[in-house]
Amino acid sequence: MALILLFVLVPNLWGRAERLLYPRKYEVLVDQWAETYGLDPLLVDAFIRTESGFDPQATSTVDARGLMQMTEETFIWLRSKIAPDEGLLFANLYDPETSIRFGCYYLHLCMERYNGDVATAAAAYHSGWGTVDALLQMEEHSADGETLQGFPYNQMNHYVKKITSCYARYQRIYAES
Repeated sequence: MALILLFVLVPNLWGRAERLLYPRKYEVLVDQWAETYGLDPLLVDAFIRTESGFDPQATSTVDARGLMQMTEETFIWLRSKIAPDEGLLFANLYDPETSIRFGCYYLHLCMERYNGDVATAAAAYHSGWGTVDALLQMEEHSADGETLQGFPYNQMNHYVKKITSCYARYQRIYAES
């Protein structure tokens, strides 16, 4: 009862609490690179929150690094496309700007490849294009061969649900902004 009374007496307390749980911690960088690559900045925030919890030093069990958790193989491939002459190293993904820049470019490629479908693009960001492309060829996972209706692998399914749920939350929380 006291908690309910607190929310009533202090305007926007719940909204403030939600913004603490779903922050826009790197807003300037996210907005810059999202605009460059035609992405919704709130989608990028959802990926960063899901991938690293906004920890620029995050490293996964497969050695994916940085805010947007990129593997070395993906980083090298993307570097050849957007920064071939910059001398960037895999370790540079611990720098927020580098991670957001490369992560946004990769997310842009996923969104473009999968016709803007967030769930399918998220599956590809997590599991790779080859895995998603193979699933798209199976009727039980895709009716149209372009978007996934099901995510048959537990980790992929869990990841896609986290991204889409987090993105929906960001959209709701920051809708008035």
